[in-house]
Amino acid sequence: MSVPTSSRSIEHASLHDEAVQAYQAGRHDVVRVLADRILAEDAAHVGAIHLRGLLALAAGDAQDAQRWLERAIGIRPEPILFNTLYAIHLELGDLAGAVQSIRQGLAIQPDFVAFHYNLALTLQHLGQIEDAAIGYRRTLELDPDHSAAHNNLGRVCADLGAMHEAERHYRRAMELAPGNLVARNNLAMALLATGRYEEAWPYFEDRWVSFKQSDGRPAPVPVEVPLPRWRGEGASTASGPPTTQTSTQRLLVLHEQGLGDSLQFVRYLALALKLFARVGYVCPPQLRRLYEQSLCSRWPRLELLDAVPPELSSWDQYIPLMSLPMAFATQVATIPAELPYLHADAEFAAAWRTRLEALPAPHLPRVGMVWAGGHSGIAVDRLRSLAAAQIAPLLGFPYVRWISLQKTDDPAKLPDTASNAQLIDWTDEIANFADTAALIDNLDLVISVDTSVAHLAAAMGKPVWLLNRFAGCWRWLYGRDDSPWYPGLRLFTQTRRGDWSDVLERVAAALKQTFAAQDATP
Repeated sequence: MSVPTSSRSIEHASLHDEAVQAYQAGRHDVVRVLADRILAEDAAHVGAIHLRGLLALAAGDAQDAQRWLERAIGIRPEPILFNTLYAIHLELGDLAGAVQSIRQGLAIQPDFVAFHYNLALTLQHLGQIEDAAIGYRRTLELDPDHSAAHNNLGRVCADLGAMHEAERHYRRAMELAPGNLVARNNLAMALLATGRYEEAWPYFEDRWVSFKQSDGRPAPVPVEVPLPRWRGEGASTASGPPTTQTSTQRLLVLHEQGLGDSLQFVRYLALALKLFARVGYVCPPQLRRLYEQSLCSRWPRLELLDAVPPELSSWDQYIPLMSLPMAFATQVATIPAELPYLHADAEFAAAWRTRLEALPAPHLPRVGMVWAGGHSGIAVDRLRSLAAAQIAPLLGFPYVRWISLQKTDDPAKLPDTASNAQLIDWTDEIANFADTAALIDNLDLVISVDTSVAHLAAAMGKPVWLLNRFAGCWRWLYGRDDSPWYPGLRLFTQTRRGDWSDVLERVAAALKQTFAAQDATP
């Protein structure tokens, strides 16, 4: 005797509920058995087909998952199916398909909160931040207590230069979810960018949640070692004049983040040496020779380490490099900014000088140029970098000698034919930052995007003109064209997001004002 259709439907509904519970519990083998049992009797059961798609997605087979979801949508286009299809498109790297899936779902259920949030999130990743802001605001209209939406809307507001609104959303995100470390880190960025250092540094301790590797993947958890953490005890005495070192404590400083961060914050090692008998710094290899000739020669109690030593008995306390500003209670007015604190090797600098003086018209002022940052896999690099073709008109300025300082392993960042014709490019001979410093030592000016070479030149006391993206990094302080970190640095900041034309026009005018008055002949 056949089972009545209504009874079979009830049985399938019960099996489906059991399968959903098993999926939520992570028992995927049970889900597969139950879903297949349903589909054996009802090949058009949308819930079971959806579960098979979810299983394929969890197993890393996004293409198979897409086939299952498209089959389910073809039978009955339910909103939740489009949300899963959205996740599948993300897994496939198809952001346009992800947006299309969400918009199809919204056409069916316009007030589905997840749709508005996911659409805004994807638009934000695509750089369409004005449209992303609309999506986040709609999300918050529907769910005012959505912590992630508050945090992300804050980030969008910050990218648009609305720092006070950004701060308000970050704080609300933290109220709703005190464990939202991303919001805490973002609040730190907003406070630092507006010069509120004393309030910002404690939040800055959660910066590790935003660490990225060079390919854009999240970095590991914060750097730490099994030693007591130094948090600035006794640091108030380090701001005064040099004193006789009486402490026997030894401090291990751990490197973190990028090379530019090291070049900027390594200045604090001098302050630490006023408090500790010995300071060790785990130094990136590209910077070691530069620091040996610049720092160790002046501070013999500073030791550079290639890696965290496996045996830590030689050290008493530790601190991550970028926690030193908090340890020394740094405010904008108390930033240690005595320059230069980095130096070129005299012999290497002389070798570059000989080659530069052998060029035609050796009297011309020498200007170094960096038009693109490193780490092409990081989203911010697209915002801070220019294409070589964009700077070609600037390189046509006739009253200076243009010297390339652009190092890259990304062919897209190499100079084009027009730019290359205007540049002296010896960067193939540069192996590390000590070599770069020796070349910079012979320059009159460095023009650079926000990357490590700008920090190096500024720390050497060279004039630096920084090509700064709209609502740029916190360290440059919003609304200023100078830097308390580097008195010789001048900021040329975008007035419109993504538009370098105005920046380059102002740089060209400044070049003309600075150098055109000089006689172009010896």
